[in-house]
Amino acid sequence: MAKPKKDHINIFKFRVIIDAEEDIFRDIEISTDDHFFSLHRAILDAFDFEDGEMASFYMSDENWEKGLEIPLMDMGASELSMAGSTLSDFVDKPADKILYVYDFLRMWCFYVELIEVKMEKPSTIYPRVALAYGDAPSQDSKEMDLYGTEMDDQEFDDTGDEMDNPDDREENDIFDDEDLKGSYSDDDSYY
Repeated sequence: MAKPKKDHINIFKFRVIIDAEEDIFRDIEISTDDHFFSLHRAILDAFDFEDGEMASFYMSDENWEKGLEIPLMDMGASELSMAGSTLSDFVDKPADKILYVYDFLRMWCFYVELIEVKMEKPSTIYPRVALAYGDAPSQDSKEMDLYGTEMDDQEFDDTGDEMDNPDDREENDIFDDEDLKGSYSDDDSYY
């Protein structure tokens, strides 16, 4: 026998913690019938981040391991997308966990945990931030992770200096300066 649906219990309350040194989180209330795309937008709005970067939700466990991916757009592999995936199809009880990754170059990670399932309040517009704790970091405050590890500003600057200095090139570079002179049209055998 199917469990009767409680129509009056239709709001998820998620605690969204940003991965930062300080304690910074937002409690977001959203309809159980909303899609992951609405939660994506609500998280960005709650932390004052601008939209425009790739993002994914990952269903998670008590150890915050990445599970099933729900990407921003349908990538064809799993046929899932944020716009086509309803929240209540993936979460339903307090303590359900989701990882949210925004901007794959800066790797902003958010820990999203369902903390309450409740009844909507009349005249309330959802999604909404029910509680904000701590000042959100600037979206650009995190360096891009181009090398697979986080670097501080000095390390990032030092890496650029090394690449700009031609005296630091190895002696066994593939091309020397003589190889780069001329063009393809100088060599008749090219045609």
